[in-house]
This record gives sequence, structure tokens and C-alpha cells, in this order.
Amino acid sequence: MSKKLIGYVLFFLVLVLAFWYFLFQGTDMWKAKKPVISYVKPFQFMNQDGQPVTDQQLLGKVTVVEYFFTTCKGICPRMNSNMKTVYADFKDEPDFQILAHTCMPETDSVPRLKRYADSMQIDTKKWILVTGRKDSLYNMARNSYLLDDPKNSVEKIEDQFIHTQFFAVVDKNGQVRGQIYDGLKQKELDEMKNTVRELLKEKAGKSGFVNGIFNNNPQ
Repeated sequence: MSKKLIGYVLFFLVLVLAFWYFLFQGTDMWKAKKPVISYVKPFQFMNQDGQPVTDQQLLGKVTVVEYFFTTCKGICPRMNSNMKTVYADFKDEPDFQILAHTCMPETDSVPRLKRYADSMQIDTKKWILVTGRKDSLYNMARNSYLLDDPKNSVEKIEDQFIHTQFFAVVDKNGQVRGQIYDGLKQKELDEMKNTVRELLKEKAGKSGFVNGIFNNNPQ
């Protein structure tokens, strides 16, 4: 092959690379997206103000999900202390929210959740605390957010107890993305924050919802 031909080939390759660079410059299209690991199924719970919260309120939002209970003296205070750093970083983002489920609905009533939220001095429009039927709360933890092993549901619901330090991140289309993050490990908290930042940049699509309900097929 002549030097002249080699020069033409190299010039053509440079042109192609330059074209792709300028085409995707300023976008995230060239980056590997966080994988979809699950999806949110329909739900309805009650928040700390006695108002219903449904899967509809996740539409168009990036949501960090956790489970806790108000009387916990073990991992929950540490988890929520770490979650406060997430809240502080993103509370001014209009498309961000935290959804905290009680794992002890038999004691965590609406008024108790309200007192707990007041004690944390949080904006409950951004950090929402919910209670509801125990079986519904636990099914969501296991089958939507992957925060507990679904095999644990074989026992009677009244005998079950979820006590997990893990967090999940839901994108604007109702898909659980990235991985399940350990809320007690700083490295994983930092990774989760990076995931939230990436998902906030993504536009809401139609893949996660069908007629306002999350579908059953993560894309």
C-alpha cells in the first residue's frame, strides 16, 4: 500500500472519529448506562400527612428508596444520618425525592411518622415517609426494590421482619437502576450519589409506564 493511500485512509478515519465526537459531545449517549435490575410495581401507601402515595408519584422523578422503623436503635439512625447527606446534595433538584418505607407498620402510624419527620427537620415533599399494609410493604421491598430476598416471604407475614441497610435507586421511568447500595458504606453511598446524578440527566421516557402504570418489562 502506497504512503499516499495510507494517508487517505488515516485522514478518513480522523474525519469519522471527529464526526462521532462532535455528534455526541455534550451528551451522555457514549457512556454506558446504569443497568436495569428491576422495576416498580403498582402500590398505594399513606404518607406522614395521611395522604396517599402511589407509583404515579415516581413518574418523572429519580427516587432513592429505603426501609426503616422509627423506634430502631441499631442501624436505622446511621442509615438516616447517611441518607441526610444524600438529601442535602439533591434536595434542591426538582426531579429528586426519597421514599422511606416503615418495616413496622403495626407501630409506625401516620402520626408517629409525622413526629419522626419533624424530628429530622426534613422537607417531607422531598423525603417522604410511608406506612401501609405489612404484606404490601414487604412485597415491594422484595419484588420491586430487591432490598430483601423474596424467599423470606414463605413464613406468616405477622412473623416476618425486614431490617435492611440497603438502598435502591429508581429512575424517571420506574426502573430500578445500577445496583443495590449499602447505606452504611461510604464508598457505596458515593457510588449511589453518582448514579442519582446520571439518572437526573436522563429524560423520562415511556418504557417504564403503560397508561400510568409501571409495566412488567424493564427495558
